[in-house]
Amino acid sequence: MTLAALHGHAAIPARGFAARLRARRASGGVTLVEMLVVLAIVALLVSGVVMGSGQLGSAKLRKSATGLAGAIRVAFTRASVMSRSVRLVFDFDQKQFWLEEADQPMLVQSKDTTGTGGAEAVTQHEQQAVAESDRIIKGVTASKPRFHKVEMGLLAREDEKSPDARELPGGIEFRSFQTPHDDEPRTTGRAYLYFWPGGLTERASIVLRKGKSGEDTDALTLVVSPLTGNVNVKAGAVALPTATDEKDLSEREDKGGF
Repeated sequence: MTLAALHGHAAIPARGFAARLRARRASGGVTLVEMLVVLAIVALLVSGVVMGSGQLGSAKLRKSATGLAGAIRVAFTRASVMSRSVRLVFDFDQKQFWLEEADQPMLVQSKDTTGTGGAEAVTQHEQQAVAESDRIIKGVTASKPRFHKVEMGLLAREDEKSPDARELPGGIEFRSFQTPHDDEPRTTGRAYLYFWPGGLTERASIVLRKGKSGEDTDALTLVVSPLTGNVNVKAGAVALPTATDEKDLSEREDKGGF
């Protein structure tokens, strides 16, 4: 048999093998595409179940509570270390909170109707409230402490709109806020939580919620201890603890939630 004939006989099985290999590759490619399609469908179904069951919103709610508790701890520590009055500002409209420091010592006014606790008015609504209050009193008023923003360090992220403020995750809002200096729970505008150099803060009830929901099952409350600055996170909307509630005010009993 000639060399050409041998070459021709060898080429037949080679061509057959190449054809089978191409067929396997084509078959494998289709199977891979099918697998990717199935995985995509499963992912969509799982995400739909998670979002439908509210698990995603609940996770964001817990994340918000954790971040807010950390900010309270930072403010409490800063007031003691820097020996200055400090406050956390909560903006209901912008869904943000940030840290401010006073240029002079201050005492918070109890049952303050202006919303500032006795500090200098910032927003237009606060300025109008202070002007009305001064008009009613018609007396000489002392200068009010002025606060300015300070960096929140690790609590603020570079990808946020305002580097010196912390934003609540999407779908999470402030539902209500109250301290002893508030005449009633605040639900709009700005609210303030004050901290003093001696290691004290205000009793506070800070309620977070999912979206616009008014259901207690869609809310978490951060209860702040005035003696330690510790935070207890409780399910639902919890009212501001009273001054006679020794369990909430006692440093011995207050174990905090974070």
